[in-house]
Amino acid sequence: MPSGQHATARRSPGRLTAGGSDGNERLTAITGAILIVPLAVIGVTLLRLRPLLSVHLFVGLLLIGPILLKLGSTGYRFVRYYTRNPTYLRKGPPPTYLRLIAPLVVLTTVIVFASGVALLLIGPSSRGTLLPVHKISFIVWVALTAIHVLGHLPEVQRALFGGRDLRGAVFAGATGTKHDAREGRAGRALSLAAALVGGLVLAVLLIPQFEPWLNAQPSFLHH
Repeated sequence: MPSGQHATARRSPGRLTAGGSDGNERLTAITGAILIVPLAVIGVTLLRLRPLLSVHLFVGLLLIGPILLKLGSTGYRFVRYYTRNPTYLRKGPPPTYLRLIAPLVVLTTVIVFASGVALLLIGPSSRGTLLPVHKISFIVWVALTAIHVLGHLPEVQRALFGGRDLRGAVFAGATGTKHDAREGRAGRALSLAAALVGGLVLAVLLIPQFEPWLNAQPSFLHH
């Protein structure tokens, strides 16, 4: 292989993970934007849970992939900032109140989805113990997530729509950033695709687990 091709091969993994703090911000922003629609669907299913239970279960499982990606991207920023990485130090931390609620957002996110999956796998017999945990954690999670989303709106708008070319706004970045807008774009696209496909595959594989809940007495859902 010619030396130029060797150099390209060596640089390819770097290109996938390039973009620095700006790339991380863009990945977090678009993942959060992608979550808005399925989360809205989940909210609608709660209005008529019994007839829409299969949709609630399927979309809930579908969300797990993007949720894990968002936790990963925000966790990466946290680690890089507190390990004193210069790029992330220049970017700066979120506002104090967002940093204070961040552990609670992560904790309630884990509890909501873990309890939901546990309910699905164990079946209606777990309603007495797990269903209250799922409901209460969901209410707290929604409240904290609303604060989190509103607090990060300026950051999301800057990351998604700050570039000159709106056709590339999703994977490009704001004007004046320290990184070329193309850096890491392929890696971000692959990460998002993997998260969405992973959530979809999980949801499809667990469809057979829906039946016990769909056939359960209506009172099971309102313990």
